[in-house]
Amino acid sequence: MAPQRGVPLGIAAHHKRRSLSMLTLLRTAALVLPLVAVAACHQEGPAERAGESIDKAGQSVKDAIDPPGPAEKAGRAIDRAVN
Repeated sequence: MAPQRGVPLGIAAHHKRRSLSMLTLLRTAALVLPLVAVAACHQEGPAERAGESIDKAGQSVKDAIDPPGPAEKAGRAIDRAVN
């Protein structure tokens, strides 16, 4: 029987499995946490609503000077439906 060096095989395999499962857990957390953060940030605050009002007012001024064509109107309708 040859002398064993280092860590016995059973313990080494256990540590390898444990480190792989820890790595899998860390990878999963790295993917899931940003998605949760983005989903949590969906609520609009007063500053965002004010910014949207300013954007709409600017668009109204632009439309008064240069009215939108049918393609632009269709694009805006799609944007409103999606957002």
